[in-house]
Amino acid sequence: MENQMQNDHHIWQILESVHDPEIPVLSVVDLGVVRSIEQNETGLEIKITPTYSGCPAMDTIAMDIRTALEQAGYTAVKVNLVLQPAWTTDWLSEAGKQKLLAYGIAPPVEPLSSTKALFGAEPIVSCPQCGSQHTTMLSRFGSTACKALYRCEECLEPFDYFKCLR
Repeated sequence: MENQMQNDHHIWQILESVHDPEIPVLSVVDLGVVRSIEQNETGLEIKITPTYSGCPAMDTIAMDIRTALEQAGYTAVKVNLVLQPAWTTDWLSEAGKQKLLAYGIAPPVEPLSSTKALFGAEPIVSCPQCGSQHTTMLSRFGSTACKALYRCEECLEPFDYFKCLR
């Protein structure tokens, strides 16, 4: 049993080295898309959940996971997409949120922000450059579907906001 736990830990360490192709500062573990690791006599199965059901990065992520594990000596690696339960920003690690901020992307804010957005209210998003909350949404969609484009009214810098999804 202890050997299995060490092996699982090693697999998680390898997965920490696999980065999201759209936000390379985040590993797939930081992003929370890795749902489970299952190892049996036929090989290794990794289950992943996309941030959005149509996320174009999932094929690349699956290939990168498979490649990283095969390079580490694991054979018969399968990566399967799991859509239930749907991914939520609650699965984003605290370290991941800090990495987003350091990278210049505002991490998700209060969980009710997406519900408020249904009624026209925008979340209060702090600028990742200067920390000001005096920001304006320029577009509900940024460089990817999981981000919105904002501008800080203090430092005038545009920035992405990683949308809160529940």
